[in-house]
Amino acid sequence: MEFKRNVRAAAVQASPVLGSRDGTTERVVAAIARAAKEGAELCVFPEAFVPYYPYFSFVLPPPAMGKEHMRLYDEAVTVPGPVTRAVAAAARAHGVVVVLGVNERDHGTLYNAQLVFDKDGTLALHRRKLTPTYHERMIWGQGDGSGLRTVDTAVGRIGALACWEHYNPLARFALIAQHEQIHCSQFPGSLVGSIFAEQMEVTIRHHALESACFVVNATAYLTPEQVREVAPNEQLQGVLRGGCMTAIVTPEGMHACPPVTDGEGMAIADLDFALITKRKRMMDAAGHYARPDVLRLWMDTAPRAITLGATSPKASSLDPAAVDHGYPDADHRAPVVRPEAG
Repeated sequence: MEFKRNVRAAAVQASPVLGSRDGTTERVVAAIARAAKEGAELCVFPEAFVPYYPYFSFVLPPPAMGKEHMRLYDEAVTVPGPVTRAVAAAARAHGVVVVLGVNERDHGTLYNAQLVFDKDGTLALHRRKLTPTYHERMIWGQGDGSGLRTVDTAVGRIGALACWEHYNPLARFALIAQHEQIHCSQFPGSLVGSIFAEQMEVTIRHHALESACFVVNATAYLTPEQVREVAPNEQLQGVLRGGCMTAIVTPEGMHACPPVTDGEGMAIADLDFALITKRKRMMDAAGHYARPDVLRLWMDTAPRAITLGATSPKASSLDPAAVDHGYPDADHRAPVVRPEAG
């Protein structure tokens, strides 16, 4: 892991093509090319951006959202599939690490998935949001701990969480303990109003300070026409405006460049990794500031299969009681204790 380097990052704020997986994918590929022309080596897109975030679920009652939910099924992304191949090709062609949020379809269930493509097009991370939030629970299934990990890429060690997963301190600490250097966060944008953007800014700045990492955050933007399309009822249109905070934050909790809070655009900044060491010298939550003799996080990183067989995780690794005593081979000095995986 390199500690003396500089990386140019781009956080993309863009409008999806509502109702079109292919249309939004084309916008992703075009944005990667534009970011590369600006010298970006990392390009982060909003939450569930392909084909689009299910804004309809925030303004329609459950009995009325069936048609839109089915349309989202039809346009959702399979992993691997045409969308992942197109994005991988763009990442490879431009030498850019890409972090993309998608609505993933796995047979009969949709998931809020985060995909990290290394600059050679390799899919380095495929994770699913652990718990959909509020209205999202009518749309997506739950993820598991197998994706709660950092990955080493051409731009450094990356961790990723979606939206209100950042309000789960244990999920954040899981990535902190794995020494993430760049945290890629994704929110829907164009939701709830200005208070959402304000809360988001507090959240990402706090995580940057606590993790001593850079945070690259991307939100989407709905045009006035799209707002009217999603919510024909004028009384509901206000909840689909505001809420945009596309930004890059340093390990000292400062904006590295002006955030994008309205319209389409990119936040672009150079990340000086020396700032990570500068911050951690004073407060390393996964090192000299940790107290594993007092507080430790127990994690189950086994994939959650619906069948158990010879290749499935050991039964003992599924037992939360193990948190009381750890495992025979566990390092009791470590801030994170993982169960045996197989």
